[in-house]
Amino acid sequence: MKLFFNRVLILLFSVSGLAALFFLSLGILVSQYADTPQKTDVIIVLGGDNGLRIHKGAELYHSGYATHIILTGIDERFYRPNHPNWRERRMMELGVPKNAIKVDSKSKTTWEEALNTSNTMENKGWKSALVVSDPPHLLRLHQTWSRAFEGSSKKFILIPTNPAWWDRILWWKNKKSYQFVITEIKKNLFYAAVHY
Repeated sequence: MKLFFNRVLILLFSVSGLAALFFLSLGILVSQYADTPQKTDVIIVLGGDNGLRIHKGAELYHSGYATHIILTGIDERFYRPNHPNWRERRMMELGVPKNAIKVDSKSKTTWEEALNTSNTMENKGWKSALVVSDPPHLLRLHQTWSRAFEGSSKKFILIPTNPAWWDRILWWKNKKSYQFVITEIKKNLFYAAVHY
């Protein structure tokens, strides 16, 4: 009987240890597709942030990685081409000329951003893109954009921002990164069921 209880205890500790290890590694899992920039045709700056992605996109533009920028996450109900929204204004304040900026006001989800960008790139003859977002978003972006670009010669490179709140190892210690990672895990499961 004692041997049986010892085996049960070992099994419980092993399962608990594996569960803890899996939980702690979620930050690495969701951000694993971060890459370094290369020269491309266009920089895609995804919406849903407070300006950090805009700064990264402008930095990439000024470093000569692309001559075109697409801003997503701008709601078409409120967008007026002759009255730039805050993301366009911020980009122009950072020295990016207005004629280098294109706005995608149609996309409402990550999936739509990938499909609409793929179509725009096809229409413009662009073959490559840098896609800018926050580190915990990259797993879902990789899965989504890979699917949207499937069967074409177009390629994308995921470029992360560098938020002060992000640490891929200690992500669970910061409230914002904790919420972001947990939300992304749920969204990845949803996207896997619906889009992949």
